[in-house]
Amino acid sequence: MPELPEVEALAGFLRERAVGRTVLDVEVPAFQALKTVDPPVAALRGLALRDVARHGKFLDLAFGEPGLHLVVHLARGGWLRWRDDLAGARPARPGKGPLAARVRFTPGETGRTPGFELTEAGTQKRLAIHVVRDPAEVPGIATLGPDPLADDFTPEVLGRIVGGSRTRIKGLLRDQKVIAGIGNAYSDEVLHAARMSPFKIAGTLTDAQVAGLHEAIVTTLREAVERARGLAAADLKAEKRGGLRVHGRTGEPCPVCGDVIREVSFADSSLQYCPTCQTGGRPLADRRMSRLLK
Repeated sequence: MPELPEVEALAGFLRERAVGRTVLDVEVPAFQALKTVDPPVAALRGLALRDVARHGKFLDLAFGEPGLHLVVHLARGGWLRWRDDLAGARPARPGKGPLAARVRFTPGETGRTPGFELTEAGTQKRLAIHVVRDPAEVPGIATLGPDPLADDFTPEVLGRIVGGSRTRIKGLLRDQKVIAGIGNAYSDEVLHAARMSPFKIAGTLTDAQVAGLHEAIVTTLREAVERARGLAAADLKAEKRGGLRVHGRTGEPCPVCGDVIREVSFADSSLQYCPTCQTGGRPLADRRMSRLLK
């Protein structure tokens, strides 16, 4: 699933490649992905892309002035693919293949028709597309928590978030209404950097642990953003996998201490952690309501 660093990189990529271009056509063959009807998708035709922003994991393309916003949430299996020339692309067929949407811009000086496609792999179709006048009209954006890379996301803010919470810290970090942009992969990375068990109760953190967790959140995400900066959209997935130290690396040695990275599996996801770095050397029981083995 694309998380804050990848969506930030996609926004930067589109700012470089697409800002100033005018929409020639928009196709949305995945009808279930389109979550709005007014304004219609066709209203984007003829509008120039003026900016691209990120809200948590949402990608926000602003067209015209004041104009409209094409807001995309890529969910678990979604991705954005830039194409230098879509002039010869076959018409999109509803229900056929991974293509969810296609945006073509007017031909440039080279005569080619650039644009991008939104695709979604897998059977669970959760990619969401909104055409709105204001991004705040998108329910998921309206309820987002603070952005962890914003200047006003301080240790004091994090302290208020975790204070009194009975939620396990792994779940709290992934809750978009609490902190925006962190998902399964980067929550594993943050907790490893903070040397903290994923099942630690958030409200039990000391001031020193809150400060350490804040540092881990900011540093982990900023480093990931820097690694992704300037990469083509097609290269971002591989960069993410290569930059992760514990997530997705079950059975490999921890890059910090050399212990074997372990996994806890759930119904539709899993987490990875280092016992030596995070749980005092004790493995976590691999079941949904896991607790430290005695």
